[in-house]
Amino acid sequence: MGIDVKPYKDQNSSRKEQVTEMFDNISGNYDFMNRLMTFGIDVKWRKKVVKMVADTNAKDILDIATGTGDFAIMLADIKPEKIVGLDISKGMLEIGKKKVKEKGLDHLIEMVLGDSENLPFEDNSFDAVTVGFGVRNFEDLDKGLSEIHRVLRPGGIFVVLETSQPEKFPFKQGYKFYSKYIIPFMGRLFSKDKKAYEYLPESAEAFPYGKAFNNILKKNKFISVQNYPLMFGSASIYKAFK
Repeated sequence: MGIDVKPYKDQNSSRKEQVTEMFDNISGNYDFMNRLMTFGIDVKWRKKVVKMVADTNAKDILDIATGTGDFAIMLADIKPEKIVGLDISKGMLEIGKKKVKEKGLDHLIEMVLGDSENLPFEDNSFDAVTVGFGVRNFEDLDKGLSEIHRVLRPGGIFVVLETSQPEKFPFKQGYKFYSKYIIPFMGRLFSKDKKAYEYLPESAEAFPYGKAFNNILKKNKFISVQNYPLMFGSASIYKAFK
């Protein structure tokens, strides 16, 4: 299962190649744009995910689509033994590595270039896997989730923070306006790649959220699946176990 939305519709390259190129292009101001687009609320959402992982006493943690390392760095607060941050974009990882080093966490956090749909780890390697605003960029969603299930240890937790769609008036209408007009406008103002900030809301709209994503997780052998809507449904946390 894949989402047929690409950042650069005039190119013939694969969705994965385009997403990699896009994140390389926007890596320099990604953190700034993230805070701007969510009014900084994404930090509070990420803390909720960290708390869920902390409650399981996870020792070995994998953060997929780690980007510039925000989740990996926050997860360091719960004192695990090892954190691996994996991303397909060299540009994002380079910034993430600098942030990790500046915070003196390079003994704990390893930043790895890799593909979420072909994880370079053995079966049952991690107690917890997290993904923040990344699963909707998987080229093959089922393959990516299957790989996550494979590297997660039995009893391990999988937590996803992802955009979703408000369903109630007036939040549904307000969110659509914000996604369609305001986010691309901010992208044109502050980013050198305006198509990236057209793609991001388009991919969010195309992504199956709520119960639909719960069912996809169950299809990929995850158990005890729950979802928690945030900010009137504009984002959601999904928690599942192996």
